[in-house]
Amino acid sequence: MRNHAANEHLVQFYEDDNFLIERLADYVGAALEGGNHGIVIATRAHLDLLDVRLRQRWPGGGGGMAAPPRAYTALEADRMLPLFMADGLPDRQRFHEAIGKVIAAAAQRHPGHVYIFGEMVAILCGAVECQLRSPGGHQAAVQVERYFNELLEHHSFTLLCAYPLSAFPREQDRAMFQEVCALHGEVLPAESYDPQGSADQLRRTVASLQQQAYALACEVHDRRQVERALREVNFDPLTGLPNRSVFLDRLEMEIRKAHRTRTTVALLFIDLDHFKEINDTLGHVIGDRLLKQVGERLVAQVRECDSVSRLGGDEFTVTLSDLGNLNTVTDVAQEILAELSRPFELDGEVAYISGSVGITLYPQDAATTGELVRNADQAMYQSKKLGRNRVCYFTPGLQVAAQTRMTLGNDLRRALDTDQLRVHYQPVVDMADRRIVKAEALLRWQHPERGAISPNEFIPIAEHNGMIVALGDWVFHMALAQAVLWRAQRPRFNISVNVSPAQLYRGNDEQCSLWIERYAAAGRAGHPVMLEITEGMMLTADEGVMVRLNALHQAGIQIALDDFGTGYSSLSYLRKFDLDFIKIDQSFVCDLEHDAAHMALCDAIIVMAHKLDLKVIAEGIETPAQYELLRRAGCDYGQGFLFGRAMPAERFGKLLAGA
Repeated sequence: MRNHAANEHLVQFYEDDNFLIERLADYVGAALEGGNHGIVIATRAHLDLLDVRLRQRWPGGGGGMAAPPRAYTALEADRMLPLFMADGLPDRQRFHEAIGKVIAAAAQRHPGHVYIFGEMVAILCGAVECQLRSPGGHQAAVQVERYFNELLEHHSFTLLCAYPLSAFPREQDRAMFQEVCALHGEVLPAESYDPQGSADQLRRTVASLQQQAYALACEVHDRRQVERALREVNFDPLTGLPNRSVFLDRLEMEIRKAHRTRTTVALLFIDLDHFKEINDTLGHVIGDRLLKQVGERLVAQVRECDSVSRLGGDEFTVTLSDLGNLNTVTDVAQEILAELSRPFELDGEVAYISGSVGITLYPQDAATTGELVRNADQAMYQSKKLGRNRVCYFTPGLQVAAQTRMTLGNDLRRALDTDQLRVHYQPVVDMADRRIVKAEALLRWQHPERGAISPNEFIPIAEHNGMIVALGDWVFHMALAQAVLWRAQRPRFNISVNVSPAQLYRGNDEQCSLWIERYAAAGRAGHPVMLEITEGMMLTADEGVMVRLNALHQAGIQIALDDFGTGYSSLSYLRKFDLDFIKIDQSFVCDLEHDAAHMALCDAIIVMAHKLDLKVIAEGIETPAQYELLRRAGCDYGQGFLFGRAMPAERFGKLLAGA
């Protein structure tokens, strides 16, 4: 090792203790040979090894262990610690006094320069093995180095500090390593560096280190990419919650654990009520923020051992495991409903929602993951069916009902091709003279085994499985063809057809164009066909639905709002859509002659509609008294059993001919 100038502060890194002792012997030996004095602060074991190595260096040393030409001061690190350490950290004043006295005493007793070696980890910890990233370790190392630099301003000495590379074992330790290096005037690499090697060898070593560093950087980058990809695959990017794949895996693990430990697992399916209204009124950005807050609220309601997932859209799940008391399940579900009912603060907007919760239990209700998911889904839909914002547990009856729906759904797919479906027509009269001027087309299903099946039973199934699109298209063309035939007797006669939201939500532009084409071919005069939409469609209509409805209306097809007053209609919605008719729901008509409030509502609806240039059709008229009250109120058209039930086209044709 070369001789170092006065007042230098160097740092030596090493991997192996043998290398440390060799460098230390070089450092101290060079100082002693130059007539200078050395101070070594190290562990007892290292001091003993240094003494042996120095004795071997002098002529006649060898096995004879001759003494070095000059003595040096050997200080055990563990005995130095109490002199300046306080509460695990070095005290500045005590350090200056303790180490400063040693340096001053050495300078007075010995001529020449003072060379100090400090085994830093041993100084700080009193042992060889110590990680500086431990609490206080980093701060202590930096403070000691700074205190040594302060001593260099008052005393003349050269200092060599040594750190094992094991003190910085992780990538996260790089900043601490660089800070330690910055406190020294010269950095001496570990034993893998040979200062005596040729320039070519040095360049090769540097190139090799650069390759290793580049490879490590690539490996870290690739690992982060893999971690990011795994997160994207397994976690919902919006809420950060586990997605469907992770949910199913975790549910399977919880079932296996519950089987071993004979405990219960509860699965909760949560669907937000009327979430589409938030997207439509406040925008999808606000809707996304609401979903994120929903996820946070759900997580806050469960234990760490439970799991919250987002399946997609506005559907969430909660898996409760290790249940000792089943009452806990209901309590958690009710707390979730309460949390969801609290207002959501969304960038200056306030939104209110509710949730429908379906619950199923393992092993009480099912034995497999698939069965649990199916059961929870059925229970959740039952909750919606009963009015939303409630909790429903799975029952075997729900499974029977689901099986029945599936069977009917399969039969319904064959019904259209096997001539099981018919269109019946219910008369609509002019309230002024009770003449039949319109009809409503109503779909009927005559099942070959079960007989007549109510539309209330099969229409929801058709909407769920998508069959409603084909059925609605068939009814439209049947009604249009029938209207053309009957208009030969009644030129202004028209038929109304109910339109399901699914027929327009699917973006079926081809079907819409075909309707317009067929309608134009039938002759627009007198409006042979009218479409009836629901208040629910008005609420949930997106831009695509609006475009298709406007196209149909501009083609001459009139639009009627069915079941008015039973949903969430408002004047803003009536102005938003190009409507021609309002149909008063039969629930307002059924007790009209005995309920003044219902009569007042009907009066108000009729007046309002006429102010908006809309015609009014009253549904469910069954008595002459109801007819008379509505006629006097100015209602334009009436429909109900008083004028005739829905009937096959042949019977309706005869009724029309005889009227």
